[in-house]
Amino acid sequence: MTRPAGEAREGTVDRARSRPGGRTARTRTAVLDATVAELVERGYGGLTIDGVAARAGVTRPTIYRRWGGLDGLLVDAVETFAAGQADVPDTGDVDEDLRLWARSILRTLTGPVSGALIRALFGGAGDSPLVAELRHRFWITRVALVRPVVDRAVERGRLPEGTDVEEVIRHVGAPLYYRMLVLGQPLTPEAADLAAAVTAAAAHAGIFVPGQARLGGAARR
Repeated sequence: MTRPAGEAREGTVDRARSRPGGRTARTRTAVLDATVAELVERGYGGLTIDGVAARAGVTRPTIYRRWGGLDGLLVDAVETFAAGQADVPDTGDVDEDLRLWARSILRTLTGPVSGALIRALFGGAGDSPLVAELRHRFWITRVALVRPVVDRAVERGRLPEGTDVEEVIRHVGAPLYYRMLVLGQPLTPEAADLAAAVTAAAAHAGIFVPGQARLGGAARR
């Protein structure tokens, strides 16, 4: 069943304040909220320790002591506010499930908070080991969330046996990430629906069963 879109919270303050209290927790909340606000306003290129510290009302040493620098701040912010956000559908129709999943990706990429975090993570944060590991964990988390959509479709006979779940998921999201991060084009519901429809058609045709794409291409020649 699809969770209401409103449940995927964009309000960082409300989410952070739901955690246990105490001075340490309040400091973490203030710093992460400041990090997100700076990212939304300035992008990763304009994110600085000084800016975050001033907005959060803490000292530079406080940030360096706990987070080590900008990469540590980004990792904590993404894992707190963006990594787990998703609406995972189960309508009984895999084509519609993929379309709704694509729309969920669209909301994540265009949300004022989650969009800023994703752009920073994949578009500006470089390739430090910490950020590279976060990118990997982000992908693994998203796959685990949506895997049941494809698994159910295979079990119900709606998709071929042996369908590669990760390839299906990757092909739904890749065009949207490419539009945003590489082409710099605006993301639209139509773009999300197209990505889902193309992926669904390929999945039904067995393209995502290992070896079938190559065999199909040979047969056409």
